[in-house]
Amino acid sequence: ISVHICGGERLDGKTVIITGANTGIGKETARDLARRGARIIMACRDLERAEEARRDILEDTGNENVVIRKLDLSDTKSIRAFAELIIKEEKQLNILINNAGVMMCPYSKTADGFELQLGVNHLGHVLLTYLLLDLIKHSAPARIVVVASVAHTWTGLRLDDINSERSYDTMKAYGQSKLANVLFARSLAKRLQGDVTSVFSLHPGVVQSDLWRHQHQCIQVAVKIFRIFTKTTVEGAQTTIYCAVEAGLESQSGGYFSDCAPARCSRTASDDDLAQQLWEITCNMLGITWQ
Repeated sequence: ISVHICGGERLDGKTVIITGANTGIGKETARDLARRGARIIMACRDLERAEEARRDILEDTGNENVVIRKLDLSDTKSIRAFAELIIKEEKQLNILINNAGVMMCPYSKTADGFELQLGVNHLGHVLLTYLLLDLIKHSAPARIVVVASVAHTWTGLRLDDINSERSYDTMKAYGQSKLANVLFARSLAKRLQGDVTSVFSLHPGVVQSDLWRHQHQCIQVAVKIFRIFTKTTVEGAQTTIYCAVEAGLESQSGGYFSDCAPARCSRTASDDDLAQQLWEITCNMLGITWQ
């Protein structure tokens, strides 16, 4: 795989939040942006692993402006508490990277009764973005980066059973949550038109990371065998970094990226009516009013 490594844009004086920054591509994104001089807020559920990652990033980059804040995306109370703390502590938020995710796990529900993959990958990040949006807009030019996946092409949206109450297919539920990511970025970009806040969604590539931990042994073995076609976490982080720092992307707000370039998403993912329906259902599930 040939991988674009992003150029030397500096981020001195900028503040970045990265969800799930303690492992995988989230950690490599944090490392890269710390090297560029940004203040990094690692938004993590597992504080012990986050502290290990923070120390590693600090030693590697020399950037001491890397902090950890507790965030559990499977619990709206935790998301609200996190946002409240950020708004109180931070003067600005220039880049929000919605990176954390769960993948193809057994059926379970979040604290609020949402199917786990939809709850963490989509609903949790929507609520987080909603709560932090005023701070982000106040810090413009700003960017919101949503880590989606090519898995968005695996399925449609089950609008009549979005919470998988009637039946559960782990791959389809994952694909649906990633499709929701792409549609959300598209909808949010439309609402922010004329604003200097850009929104991008992306496919990081098939990455050798902890996301595979729930997989059957056969799948894990297949991932190892096909390692030649998969990316390291450093390579996997490059499109996230590109969407966060590359100059001149503003005109492509709402777009979907892969391998550090604009890419084609599925036809379903570019359906504006579906995006609007999802927006309304999402706001309803979260109990928020967001026009």
